[in-house]
Amino acid sequence: MMVLMLQIAGILAVMYFLFIRPQSQARKRAEAMLAALKKGDEITTAGGIVGKVRDIKDALITIESGSSTLIVERSRIVRVGTQKAATGPGA
Repeated sequence: MMVLMLQIAGILAVMYFLFIRPQSQARKRAEAMLAALKKGDEITTAGGIVGKVRDIKDALITIESGSSTLIVERSRIVRVGTQKAATGPGA
């Protein structure tokens, strides 16, 4: 019976370190990224729109993309900062 309890505890520990902990860390990083958002930052939305932050009002962010001005929800921002362009033979 003791061996069975140790096996169950081991399985639960593995599940925690493989699933639960990485998800909570990623969620904390995303929250910190959105909290640090400021005017002038370049962002990418979940829909693939790339733009520069013009105004921040609580949950709504006004961005400028090309010659257009868009309003997006803060939660739809997936990346802050510029992404380096892919270079090389496969790009």
